[in-house]
Amino acid sequence: MGACDVSFHSKSPGNTHIPAMDTWILSHANALRMSTFLGVLLAMCALEATFPRRRRNQTRSARWVTNAGMLVLATALVRVMAFLAPVLAGVAAAGLAAEQGWGLFHQLDFAGWGAVLAGMIFLDFAIWAQHWATHRIPLLWRLHRVHHGDRDLDATSALRFHPLEIALSLLLKVALVLALGLPVLAVLIFEVLLNACAMFNHANLALPGWLDRVLRPILVTPDMHRVHHSIHRDEHDTNYGFCLSLWDRLFRTYTREPRGGHDGMVLGLKGPPGEASEKLGASLTRPFEPL
Repeated sequence: MGACDVSFHSKSPGNTHIPAMDTWILSHANALRMSTFLGVLLAMCALEATFPRRRRNQTRSARWVTNAGMLVLATALVRVMAFLAPVLAGVAAAGLAAEQGWGLFHQLDFAGWGAVLAGMIFLDFAIWAQHWATHRIPLLWRLHRVHHGDRDLDATSALRFHPLEIALSLLLKVALVLALGLPVLAVLIFEVLLNACAMFNHANLALPGWLDRVLRPILVTPDMHRVHHSIHRDEHDTNYGFCLSLWDRLFRTYTREPRGGHDGMVLGLKGPPGEASEKLGASLTRPFEPL
């Protein structure tokens, strides 16, 4: 989940029974994901510096080292998993399902752009449901609260997920891709959009009010997602979406505005703030501390 879910590993198929487009995607997925990821991250950082929404509580350097460190460790873990079992990458799993004819979509002969769109929508709902579960299941919350420990929000907050949470998220995604036989293109586009949307909605970016109102019925905006990072539990247990905003409205987990307003709201988790949340080591051991 989130932008840290960047498994830059794929496997070229050894079997030519899958479409030529899928073969090309499997061969170039790494470059497509990496270039889009870096481009969006740099763009968001530049926009945040030009149009900041809130004043920072912490220095950029300490937070960025921790958040980037989380990304490096999570990506290394995912690469090891994919090396041991190449199917443990979303696009590679979709390629295997296509090659073997596995999954519901293949059994129903559901293909084309309709299947791509349906697959992307289903994956977005699955990420929403997974996010909801991380707030409801204590064992998962132990991992996910590392993400909520950030006392400021910016595009790098989308990288701040414990490596074990990323590994579990990857296993879930691969299981869903194989069970449904989702199209390779759907998985690739979704992974790119998920990373881009996560960096966008975590950004410390002051969108014009009219633009937020136009986007919010469809996409999760920075102001909408910021509520999810409120220190108040009743607020951070809402607004779970990463891409589409409709799930929170549909399941009645939507909060329009924080009670203290965006400028006055406190971000992070309750307890003495200190500087522990800025440090990589403390963040990595946070899941093993008492709840």
